[in-house]
Amino acid sequence: MKSLFLIVSLTISFSIFSQTNQKIYEIINSVSAERIGADITTLANFGTRNTFSDTVSNTRGIGAARRWIKREFETISKDCNDCLNVFYQKDFVKAEGNDRIPKDTWIVNVAAVQKGTKYPNRYIIMSGDIDSRNSDGSDFTKDAPGANDNASGMAGTIEAARVLSKYKFESSIIYLGLSGEEQGLFGGKGFADYAKAQGWEIIGVFNNDMIGNIKGVDGVISNRDFRIFSEPVPPTETERERQMRRFYGGEVDGISRQLARYVLKTTQTYMPEMNPMMIYRLDRFGRGGHHRPFNDLGWAGIRIMEAHENYNQQHQDIRTENGIEYGDKLKFVNFDYAAKLTAVNAINLASLAWAPPAPTNVAIGGIVEPSAKLKWDKVDGAVGYKIYWRDTTSPTWDHSRYVGDVSEFTLEGIVIDNYFFGVASVGKDGFESVVVFPNSVFR
Repeated sequence: MKSLFLIVSLTISFSIFSQTNQKIYEIINSVSAERIGADITTLANFGTRNTFSDTVSNTRGIGAARRWIKREFETISKDCNDCLNVFYQKDFVKAEGNDRIPKDTWIVNVAAVQKGTKYPNRYIIMSGDIDSRNSDGSDFTKDAPGANDNASGMAGTIEAARVLSKYKFESSIIYLGLSGEEQGLFGGKGFADYAKAQGWEIIGVFNNDMIGNIKGVDGVISNRDFRIFSEPVPPTETERERQMRRFYGGEVDGISRQLARYVLKTTQTYMPEMNPMMIYRLDRFGRGGHHRPFNDLGWAGIRIMEAHENYNQQHQDIRTENGIEYGDKLKFVNFDYAAKLTAVNAINLASLAWAPPAPTNVAIGGIVEPSAKLKWDKVDGAVGYKIYWRDTTSPTWDHSRYVGDVSEFTLEGIVIDNYFFGVASVGKDGFESVVVFPNSVFR
């Protein structure tokens, strides 16, 4: 009996302290650039997927595109013994009072939900946008192939579903196609409101909007760089929380920023050839993406996208002027790069879905003492916890210590004034939750 206990203990310890998990490499290797390229081609060949375009035709318009996406999800579900719940979620939007809405229309999203085995009400979302546009976002008749913006993100989401549906996860994953993005993030708002009404716990949203271009308008070419956009703190924070930051810090430690750091760390661990760039901003300068409506409701959400954009190929009528070719065409999309960013999403979805819940209550102490103290509420499914800390000017969690299955710990000789701290829960296979920044103080 003692021998058996020792073997089990050593197995658990090895899993916790091992740096990588073979299943994550299997996921990376399963992502197919060929399948992604075929899906981008199919979506671009619908001619236009403008939010207000044809909904009756089977060959052109947003109606044909969303029906095709739904069939793809249903085929994936059939291949995994009906492991996906595939459905439309829709909201009616009126033109009155909105100059970006030329006519009343239904904003229709396509969702495929892979239920978790242990925490079915905890959800991680990967989304792509269904709709496309040309120079005039209200022009729903002219061609708008939207090969990169955003057939690439939608194809990546479908491919992630193909790959991850072969596995079982403790938490639920949603593969989501959102509409109405170009007119004001209507699809994201509709689905975020739907999730709230269902009482779902959304632990992370990966918004993929343009993941296929490697040549920037400035001439820079890179198939390794990509950006992770995240807002600093939730817009739902209270006035007291804002005031407490003046004394305890945390200006760049909101839940979305922690999710971005999680993606950075996982990518650097398993895909070191990639160069994730943390961007300390909700989205590109003055702009917004489909993760924002989820942020607005207090959930963590980030945008994952290419690093080097080409504005000549975004929101443009197809044409050639002064020797410059405009338009979002298939020829400008790099399928291999789109596959790499799809893999980035897939391994982070899997890591989060295999991990236990994050600690909800984390307190910190050690004021005017030579050591930092942390305590937290234990969570179901965790076999231990890891304390992270970093210099206050560092963008990443640079130091960590696994402290075992305890609910408090003192970091001797580490002065609380000089660092920021956080705690993550660790599962039996070594998968970790997102790091939680302290939300209370004790003496």
